[in-house]
Amino acid sequence: MAIEQRWGSFCVSFAKSIIGRASIEKRCHNTPMAKLYFYYSSMNAGKSTALLQSSYNYRERGMNTMVLAPMLDDRYGTGKVTSRIGIETDASVFTRDDNLFELTEKKCNDEPLHCVLIDEAQFLTRDQVFQLSDVTDKMNIPVLAYGLRTDFQGEPFEGSKYLLAWSDNLKELKAICHCGSKATMVLRLDGEGKAVTEGSQVEIGGNDRYISTCRKHFKEAYLASA
Repeated sequence: MAIEQRWGSFCVSFAKSIIGRASIEKRCHNTPMAKLYFYYSSMNAGKSTALLQSSYNYRERGMNTMVLAPMLDDRYGTGKVTSRIGIETDASVFTRDDNLFELTEKKCNDEPLHCVLIDEAQFLTRDQVFQLSDVTDKMNIPVLAYGLRTDFQGEPFEGSKYLLAWSDNLKELKAICHCGSKATMVLRLDGEGKAVTEGSQVEIGGNDRYISTCRKHFKEAYLASA
């Protein structure tokens, strides 16, 4: 009798978990095999433009997207993703302490959600990258993350490091060095235009503070200032 009761209790719990998962998937209305994508590059490669185009493509087809942006990036105002060519969209902001899986789940409760897009994804934490992988694996929602691969010292950002390790698809967006070669590195410049070799990894700035270069010219400028 005890075995039958335990078996019945297990069946009820299992059924509830299946129903709960089916409820989430029904609200999110997504096809099977969602993936986590990381679009990486140096600066001025058009990452934000690509994000905005992807979001527009979904919305043009009557699908809902959620665009996320880190609160610390306020170059164009908080809660905005803005490209250098002038187009922009509103975004939900997040901090390093936010749980992005819970944020996505809450959005899914409000309306069907078909894609999550993250701007400046290099600022994600390890835990947040894991949470985004859960959005893909458990909620079956595609996640498109856009960000820098390395900082001004040639070191990987935390978010980029784990996106490179855990993403299903990696796509490089290309920028051009002043020499015409592909730019894969980023230099931080001081007031005299010389490469900065020390300082905080995170320092928000634009073309007046950073330039993209190929590896050869990155090393030449960096070593000359070291």
